[in-house]
Amino acid sequence: MSLLTVKNLSIAFRQAGVERQVVDNLSLSLAAGETLALVGESGSGKSVTALSMMRLLPTPPVVYPQGEILFAGQDVLKADERTLRGLRGNRMAMIFQEPMVSLNPLHSIEKQLYEVLSLHRGMRAAAAKAEILSCLDRVGIRQPARRMGDFPHQLSGGERQRVMIAMALLTRPQLLIADEPTTALDVTVQAQILVLLKELKQEMNMGLLFITHNLNIVRQLADNVLVMRNGQGVERNTSRQLFSAPEHPYTRTLLDAEPEGSPDPVDSAAPPLLKVSNLSVAFSLKKGLMRRVVGAHQALKSLSFELRPGESLGLVGESGSGKSTTGLALLRLIEAKGEIWLGDRPLHQWDRRQMLPVRREMQVVFQDPNSALNPRLNVQQIIAEGLQVHQPELIAEQREALVIQAMQEVGLDAETRHRYPSEFSGGQRQRIAIARALILQPQLIVLDEPTSSLDRSVQKQILALLKKLQRDRQLAYIFISHDLRVVRSLCHQVVVLRQGEVVEQGDCETIFTAPKARYTQELIALA
Repeated sequence: MSLLTVKNLSIAFRQAGVERQVVDNLSLSLAAGETLALVGESGSGKSVTALSMMRLLPTPPVVYPQGEILFAGQDVLKADERTLRGLRGNRMAMIFQEPMVSLNPLHSIEKQLYEVLSLHRGMRAAAAKAEILSCLDRVGIRQPARRMGDFPHQLSGGERQRVMIAMALLTRPQLLIADEPTTALDVTVQAQILVLLKELKQEMNMGLLFITHNLNIVRQLADNVLVMRNGQGVERNTSRQLFSAPEHPYTRTLLDAEPEGSPDPVDSAAPPLLKVSNLSVAFSLKKGLMRRVVGAHQALKSLSFELRPGESLGLVGESGSGKSTTGLALLRLIEAKGEIWLGDRPLHQWDRRQMLPVRREMQVVFQDPNSALNPRLNVQQIIAEGLQVHQPELIAEQREALVIQAMQEVGLDAETRHRYPSEFSGGQRQRIAIARALILQPQLIVLDEPTSSLDRSVQKQILALLKKLQRDRQLAYIFISHDLRVVRSLCHQVVVLRQGEVVEQGDCETIFTAPKARYTQELIALA
């Protein structure tokens, strides 16, 4: 008997009396102990479909013109609120894509996980603590006893995602819906999570609905695959059959959209744009009501490198290894020791006032465009923000002309500049973030996981765009990523970090073809 059955489901958003269909006549089934992967581009309807399984979409504006969602024979679309509360968490659980939105910033990790066990399994604090420790250890949180008291902002993106996975697994559900649960995870932790999900699926005979744009994960984890496009299921097949002989042209397009190529050559005689020597970062550890300093956590130790115009340096390693910390330190957004030279300017000696004019030359594109773009501003206002700070003498017409130019350069329709971020796909929002950085004509851009939340076809487009911009403008990139295939496609140099220490460093192609450190070998083997 099927655990989950969806029959002819259609979902629409109704605004101002007009319905826009986002899921069209979709059918699927999932048995206990089975993994079904939903794949497709951003905007194909994957997440909307998943949220509908637990009736988490707001009504209105969402309407269900037709169809059924049957969980263990019960129609979810017709269930009352009391019935839904009994299903959610207890029998159906979900791992959401954006952990920073899902986790309460005011509560510690321990408190949030205990709340799950208290509400759904009636556990008391003493027993709950042991189970929380065990689960955090299983999902790959290092030193879980020490990290339980941390708040979400004290964790890396990958660590926050692991907490979300732990939160869902603690309820021991019959059906687990995982919406891009490994997006922010490095390959080693990703491998641990996939093994854990497989073990729990067998242990609890759990059905797993897995949404991802990473086809390598689908190949490893899924029994069956449903390919979605424009709200429709265009192909359903076993994982083995789909990868060996895809039937639909769109499926073949997805399978072919892997990162490829290599970066353009760099003029080795050009003087360095950025010189970094013995860069180190330490964070104070505080305890108690008075937040007394009781020690320090060394987040980065003695990193040195040089970067020329038109050159890319890749930073790779596990979540919490110091990659994002390095980027923030280079931008002088956190305190650090060591030397940072931008051309002949000693940034490590400069205060906040001296740094202000240099900010336009050093820009950043963050990992998650959803949280990096202000939802209350339209695209023109977002892209022009930096101009108002660094070029206040420009009049409105001049700013608008520069916004139009930046949008065209990143492949966006300038006619959409008066729309808001929510009206764009994930790939389009990332292009908006890149346009915001480019409009100030920077020399250096820190790219912090800029493609991790994008599906393969959009990721390929963004990589092609970054290469073109680098070639046209001789931009230097600090590229932070856990996707080694993307790093190999874009970067000239690579630094491998682990727990804040440099494990290996050098030419990208040399490290990928002949890695010396065992940890680097493990990362490449898992890629």
